[in-house]
Amino acid sequence: MGMSMTPEKPIVIHPLWLRLTHWLNALAMLIMVTSGWRIYNASPLFNFRFINELTLGGWLGGALQWHFAGMWLFGINGLCYLLINLFSGRFKRKFWPLSPRQFFTDIWAALRGKLQHADLRHYNMVQRAMYLFVIVTSVLMVVSGLVMWKSVQFPLLRTLLGGYEAARYIHFFAMTALVGFVAIHLIMVALVPRTLLAMLRGR
Repeated sequence: MGMSMTPEKPIVIHPLWLRLTHWLNALAMLIMVTSGWRIYNASPLFNFRFINELTLGGWLGGALQWHFAGMWLFGINGLCYLLINLFSGRFKRKFWPLSPRQFFTDIWAALRGKLQHADLRHYNMVQRAMYLFVIVTSVLMVVSGLVMWKSVQFPLLRTLLGGYEAARYIHFFAMTALVGFVAIHLIMVALVPRTLLAMLRGR
């Protein structure tokens, strides 16, 4: 009798829950950033305004409604992402250990276009540092947003951030950092298109 050959299961790079939280987070950020730009235009911190065509909401009241909707999606989705990562052990597997020496080695390799992406299941040191930076920045954006939204209800957070006006600047710079990350992220996806396929199909 001949031996029956069973096809090998495809290697899963990103599980379904990760892909869902990733795309929901992308949607939430798009809503929050574009509506946030409209809110910023109503009371700018600096001597410039964002182009209205790039903003969401149409007017201040509409932008606030969109911003709050995006806030809930961003917060709940982000909390699910953090909890699943923590309790599944994925944080430890994917993001640790961190090595400053290897980080600069990988940065140098990336600048020369020689950073390897042979196995998408494993993050290089630049990816680890950037994703952890995004997580910390996202938490800071949420905290500063809470101070701006409910300043009276969160006096301790307001004090820790240096007051309401300081929270506005922190919120703005956190948003700027996240937009910068997204821009770099999109460039890397363009350079390594199979990372997009992995986030769509899981393999």
